[in-house]
Amino acid sequence: MNSVLFLYMKSKSYSYSKSGFTFSPHEKKEQSPFERLFDIFQELIVFTSGDVDETLNWMDELDREYKLYSAEYSKEDFIEDLKKKGFLNDNPKKNKGKGLQITSKTEQLIRQRSLNQIFGSLKKSGKGNHKTKHSGQGEDFTGDMKNYVFGDGLDQISMTESIKNAQVNHGAGEFKLTEQDLVVNDTHFNAQMSTVLMIDISHSMILYGEDRITPAKKVAMALAELIRTRYPKDSLDIIVFGNDAWPIKLKELPYLQVGPYHTNTVAGMSLALDILRRKKQTNKQIFMITDGKPSCIKLPGGEYYKNSNGLDEFITSKCLNMAKQARKLQIPITTFMIAQDPYLQQFVEEFTAANQGKAFYTGLKGLGGMIFEDYETNRKKNIKR
Repeated sequence: MNSVLFLYMKSKSYSYSKSGFTFSPHEKKEQSPFERLFDIFQELIVFTSGDVDETLNWMDELDREYKLYSAEYSKEDFIEDLKKKGFLNDNPKKNKGKGLQITSKTEQLIRQRSLNQIFGSLKKSGKGNHKTKHSGQGEDFTGDMKNYVFGDGLDQISMTESIKNAQVNHGAGEFKLTEQDLVVNDTHFNAQMSTVLMIDISHSMILYGEDRITPAKKVAMALAELIRTRYPKDSLDIIVFGNDAWPIKLKELPYLQVGPYHTNTVAGMSLALDILRRKKQTNKQIFMITDGKPSCIKLPGGEYYKNSNGLDEFITSKCLNMAKQARKLQIPITTFMIAQDPYLQQFVEEFTAANQGKAFYTGLKGLGGMIFEDYETNRKKNIKR
């Protein structure tokens, strides 16, 4: 009975009143055929790493089961509308110019969709939205006053309070305003953050029947869109690491795929630190999303040393050295470990202790929320130690 009631309540919209629950038929938001199909298209295009043909094939499979298309609005109509609205264009490198590819407009929509899915609807706010507990140069008033000191901007002076001080200090007979009478509106310090997001693209990210790379891509797109729209003075660099590590551009994220790689955490860390050394912001941090143990390292001669059996002491010691190096540079590392193996968790604990950073052992479902919360927390304080 409880399960039946639960399903019934889920299928209805209801409101609570003093007399109990009032049920009414659920009113679904009206969508045009294009809008309904485009929602599905946007979701699938991330899973297929930007492959339009594969996405449309998946939609064909869904159509056979759920009747996505109709005689009034066919697959061909949908594709034509995608082109007219600027979401698709011809790919000259595919099928002799007859293939299709998504446009930059679609890429931006996918990032915004990821942001909405993972972090909820966030409205763009002005710069200086986050504050530390320290006062300093900024644009957001704390509501408090402080005595004027050389270097404070004239626009920060509170004329009403300053004139009041002058009258109290010198009397109302002969008005005189001195530097000692001046007070200014105190402001919050505008913290700026430089973040490097490391994404593991080793083969284990799609092993065991679990797609781990798609949630990682969604998190990266959402975080990038959050920073771009809400914290425009912050910077986000995204790097991927397998046998080697390399930076990727924001527009490459939807097309990101796992390769036949081992996990060279040292290469990823080395590149991340090189990037952050060149940043001018005081606050710097590294987020690392990985599901496996470090299993690869590049030797000075250029050859690779690989070992997937357990934890290799030679490789792990190099990782711990990189964590200590980041600590000396006052760059904390937050590791999001998508694995539950006790021996891997023990290594991550050692890695975290060496850096004095943080570690989260998480599944895929809550990954985005955890990264967002940690980013917001670090943005509100000066993490330089």
